[in-house]
Amino acid sequence: MYPHIHFHGATQGVTGSCHELIYAENASILIDCGLFQGDEQQSQEINFSIEQVKALIVTHVHIDHVGRIPYLLAAGFNGPIYCSEASAVLLPLVLEDAVKIGFTRNRRLIDQFLNQLKKLIVPVPFQQWQTISPAPDRLKIKLKPAGHILGSAYVECHVSGQRVVFSGDLGAPYAPLLPAPQSPYRADTLILESTYGNRNHSGRRERKAQLKQVIEKALSDRGTILIPAFSIGRTQELLYELEDLIHRHRTEQATSDLPWDDLEIIIDSPLASRFTDAYKKLFRLWDAEARHRYRSGRHPLAFEQMTTIDTHQDHLHTVAYLQKTARPCIVIAGSGMCSGGRIVNYLKALLGDPRTDVLFVGYQAEGTPGQKIQQYGPAHGYVILDSQRYDIAAGVYTMSGYSAHADQRNLINFVKRMRHKPEKIYLVHGDSDAKQKLKEQLQLLSDEFRVMIPR
Repeated sequence: MYPHIHFHGATQGVTGSCHELIYAENASILIDCGLFQGDEQQSQEINFSIEQVKALIVTHVHIDHVGRIPYLLAAGFNGPIYCSEASAVLLPLVLEDAVKIGFTRNRRLIDQFLNQLKKLIVPVPFQQWQTISPAPDRLKIKLKPAGHILGSAYVECHVSGQRVVFSGDLGAPYAPLLPAPQSPYRADTLILESTYGNRNHSGRRERKAQLKQVIEKALSDRGTILIPAFSIGRTQELLYELEDLIHRHRTEQATSDLPWDDLEIIIDSPLASRFTDAYKKLFRLWDAEARHRYRSGRHPLAFEQMTTIDTHQDHLHTVAYLQKTARPCIVIAGSGMCSGGRIVNYLKALLGDPRTDVLFVGYQAEGTPGQKIQQYGPAHGYVILDSQRYDIAAGVYTMSGYSAHADQRNLINFVKRMRHKPEKIYLVHGDSDAKQKLKEQLQLLSDEFRVMIPR
């Protein structure tokens, strides 16, 4: 019977998203091909047959949704890669960085990979049907805005009279910069993320007030605030919110002798800088509030208090300077789960200083250094970074309200607001408790749902 689904990732946790929709004999598509991270890490090799895979659909360009694409191409995949127009711009940037970190720094090999990748990418406008396979095995897909990061989409698949919807990662309503996702009219089968299936976020007004409060408290000891953040999505949202805090409170004191107007925001991530430039160029995809703010003369992603660190040498000098002075400022650096990138050098240098504060604003997968700091930091434990132990004297804060993921209420509403609701719902991309709690809540909506948790 067609269609049916095989899951090749994101069933044991929140990373490695990769789902195969088999729509005819010897014919299928992949939705995402992401990297495994943290305790979920396993072989990244493609351990399933790709002979029948006709195309790859990318929901968005976070590494846990696209990081296995180099392995997929190495395994022989040469089909089209369909994604939104913004993702088509961002995907080569993400994978160039991933190849440098995980494979090689040989420029010739990197360029060879990027040239192959760009030949396969097919940009698809939102809300427009794209035929993947003509009759008799007709399959069409449509991408709709998911509100998670710029270019993020959920995918409607129409095949054999059935509507199969893959949520990708859904954003929260009222998140900075991006319009909220709208539910599809119909789904017969829904593959739904569940990252925050067991909790709800605070509202935007409350979390902005909390962000201001946390920053002022952290700065009271005249130290550095470290914010580990993904280069795409979280960094731009934080810049947007920080610009607004500075704009509204510029004459007030963030701490003694430091007005908000003089608070320096350091962006130490060349990749984040490139993504921020891409966000600015794709201004037409911002939500109405962000576009209005920009047209009024404000620059929410490029304001005067920002300092961007580009070269590795400048990065090392900045780390050494802050280690010596503990200057009051905010440093935003990748990676978001502290598993690599420039944030690691800041953590090594500053975790032992009680004037330092670490602020987590995104999900920390089990087993990642970020999750260990989050868990053991408040009791002044330790964390292992690059096989060395670092004691934690820094303050540690967590604000889940700034997650780019929908919470339990949003996920339930995504289903409730469909006119024709799904008969089958598969919960993926969440830990066991999140999936179980969301399953229980969804089943309260209707006893006609079959809510399943694939293994």
